[in-house]
Amino acid sequence: MKRRQVLQMAGLSAMPMFAAGAPKLPNGTLDEAKAKLTKETFGDLRLYYDGPTDQLKAMTAGSLRLKPGMTPHAPHQHPEEEFMVITEGTGEIIVDGKTTKVGPGSMMYSAANKLHGIVNTGKTPLLFYFYKWKA
Repeated sequence: MKRRQVLQMAGLSAMPMFAAGAPKLPNGTLDEAKAKLTKETFGDLRLYYDGPTDQLKAMTAGSLRLKPGMTPHAPHQHPEEEFMVITEGTGEIIVDGKTTKVGPGSMMYSAANKLHGIVNTGKTPLLFYFYKWKA
């Protein structure tokens, strides 16, 4: 898989639609070591799950350990809804024109096609988990 495709499916830009007949996500659990790791200039991107489910055309779940002072990209929008959960570090999230300071325990929701983005404003890595889907 090309790097651009991995980033797209991770929610770091628009996610393409999955091909008809793609295998559904398997039931089970994955730990960090089994997630697909991509080392980017802005941090470590992990994809845990990526594909259709019984109820969704597309589901992506992953994490990004964002380096201090970095952002994976400028604020963007896409047709999928998305949650982000911050577990380590501090930063700022912009959603639909409003900027909020975030830290461990913060959660973001962005409806489809709403402008959103994240930046690490701290001195340590910011770890967040993201979940994107299209019904």
